[in-house]
Amino acid sequence: MQFNTAQREIVLKVVYYGPPLSGKTSNLQALHRALKPDACGRLTTLDTANDRTLFFDVLPVTMNTRSGYRLKLKLFTVPGQVIHAATRRIVLSGADAVVFVADSQRSESQNNNEFWRGMRRFLTENGLDADSIPVVIQFNKRDLPNARSNDELIEVARKGREPVYPAVAVRGEGVLDTLYGLIELLFVDLNKRYNFVERFQITAEELLTAVFGDFKGEPSLSQRADIASKAAARTPRGTRP
Repeated sequence: MQFNTAQREIVLKVVYYGPPLSGKTSNLQALHRALKPDACGRLTTLDTANDRTLFFDVLPVTMNTRSGYRLKLKLFTVPGQVIHAATRRIVLSGADAVVFVADSQRSESQNNNEFWRGMRRFLTENGLDADSIPVVIQFNKRDLPNARSNDELIEVARKGREPVYPAVAVRGEGVLDTLYGLIELLFVDLNKRYNFVERFQITAEELLTAVFGDFKGEPSLSQRADIASKAAARTPRGTRP
């Protein structure tokens, strides 16, 4: 978190990280189309000749709070290509939260795992705690025929602490839910580390409403599975679902 006392401005940095072509840029493009126009700034993209992100995309989301502070949420992506590992490390520097965008295709599982390990290593090298920084995982490309099943993703979610969200970023599906879930986690972390609510008089509801309006994010896959399990446990035997 960056705080400018003179300008009463708070800047939070969120990084979308993942392997090449997993859909990081597609996420930011979909967010730019979907978020409130008065809160969303210009999307800056740097591309290579073959239309793959070279350095990073930046999407600022700005809100003025009732307490008089200006809060800016900066969303970055990282280049996925192997040759840009040093750039990925630099972009992760100072991150307040991370969305890991994984490719749902079974053939990409190893690549997902390699980039996950690389992300955790770069966070540590940047002096950030890879075990406590707010992170959510988005499994993108759910529309492809060789995508891993929902049951497989629920299993992945139950093995770790990170909430998991399904998405088809090119259609905008699951994109808002992913960011909504991350901001909820981020706010809890900010309040724990900086006493955010008392210090700045900004509530989680105020922040979420400023960014998303009336939109309410869907639960993560593991939360949905838990809800379904509890509902099934309450259903009397012999009762049809």
